Amino acid sequence: MTADARLPVPAAVDSRDVNSRGRPHEVKLARRTARQIEDDILAANLPVGHIYASESELRERYGVSRAVLREAIRLVEHHGLAVMRRGPYGGLVLRAPDASALTDAVVVYLEYVGTTVEDLLAVRCLLEPLAARLAAQHLTEEHIQTLRQTLVEERSSGELTPDSRDPLHNLLGKIGGNRVIGIFIDVLVELTSRYASIPRPPVGKAAKDLGDAADRAHERIAEAIIAGNAMLAEHRCLTHLNAVRDWLLSTRQDPIQRRRTSEIVIPANGGTQKLAEAVARQLMAEISASQIPVGGIFGSEPELQARLNVSRSVFREAVRLLEYHSVARMRRGPYGGLVVTSPDPSASIEAMAVYLDYQKVEAEELRVVREALELGALGLLTQRNADAALMMELHAAQKVDLQTPPDEVAGLSHDFHLRLAELTGNPVLSLFLRILLTVWDRHFARPAPSEDRAATMAAVQAHERVLDAIAAGDLPLAQHRMHRHLEALDHWWH
Repeated sequence: MTADARLPVPAAVDSRDVNSRGRPHEVKLARRTARQIEDDILAANLPVGHIYASESELRERYGVSRAVLREAIRLVEHHGLAVMRRGPYGGLVLRAPDASALTDAVVVYLEYVGTTVEDLLAVRCLLEPLAARLAAQHLTEEHIQTLRQTLVEERSSGELTPDSRDPLHNLLGKIGGNRVIGIFIDVLVELTSRYASIPRPPVGKAAKDLGDAADRAHERIAEAIIAGNAMLAEHRCLTHLNAVRDWLLSTRQDPIQRRRTSEIVIPANGGTQKLAEAVARQLMAEISASQIPVGGIFGSEPELQARLNVSRSVFREAVRLLEYHSVARMRRGPYGGLVVTSPDPSASIEAMAVYLDYQKVEAEELRVVREALELGALGLLTQRNADAALMMELHAAQKVDLQTPPDEVAGLSHDFHLRLAELTGNPVLSLFLRILLTVWDRHFARPAPSEDRAATMAAVQAHERVLDAIAAGDLPLAQHRMHRHLEALDHWWH
């Protein structure tokens, strides 16, 4: 199944569905304003807690109405970069984005496209062994102490669930010094522990043997890292993850959108913004589980507000978040209600991009992770080289030719790489690659030479040679050609 097959077919959008507040151009203006505010905050490099500007100053600076500014501020707050404090000494107060909020932003999209635990584990198998290798290469004395203490704490937990032994996995993502890998692993581990259906553990000696095996696997990974043996650390980490995958998949794993909504708790007295976020998550889970098709009505505002037992202001704040994530829109009128919309990863991508911008990630960090994901995608595609429909889709993704205008080659080439990721059928891999290319384009990409036909020819040939290797089922050759192509891209566009 391709990634596209998981998506519901978009329905025609009624003009009344555009937004629960304001006209379409106001919504777009609010998003552009939010992006500009975020860019300016990041460029200013001011400390957390600093009051960036008052509401009136922001309105004057960006030349927008109060309604547009407040909608923009909601998005800035949603990304965790700042919060508006009211009162005579108030203003936009800077914050450090919370990585945990990114997990929720990513989950919104992944829940909707039928992501499975197997999808999560497949990407973990691509990134965590790389994290182990980088950890061995960048280890310090302080890291060794932290690593050993983590092993002691894991062993003392005495639990058999994967999340009880996941602190080591999170730690490896941070030791290696690649902040992109670190946040991606945090998201993957959180999603796995949140949604995996844990097989019933055995009792007695079998339970102890299983726990001991997990502890020993982590100890062997740590030993290789401390010894500086990067390749052995990578091998042992992959072996361990494959064992975890086999264990988890030994029982049927449902798509993650089938999580029981009763598990989601709306906090009491958590503040309007925090409560609205919780209400939005509750509605997202219920809409996903309902399987109502795109264009269907989930419920009316009065009945949903009453059932959730929240104020109108909190409910409408939650609806704005649903609209931002393209989960649903509120349609007014006698036949109105909360209308289900087609999923769109843009909000998740933007939230993650803002976080990585705040972390000031470097081009090399993005490049390393991109290569791991793209070479992994080739592995998934090569396994299906006998699928004629897939091969037609792959060749259709190649849209660069000698007549392509030079200023369009880079964009179409990115589209080719994204399409390969989408056709793996793994929405996690596809989403992560889109995040990487979004951040790259915002900060590191430079225009291609205006008249470089040789570069265009090289791109055309590289894409076709990769596709030829996939069609032949020759994974090593496909990965070799993709690796060389990505190296060439570094010298060409960037």
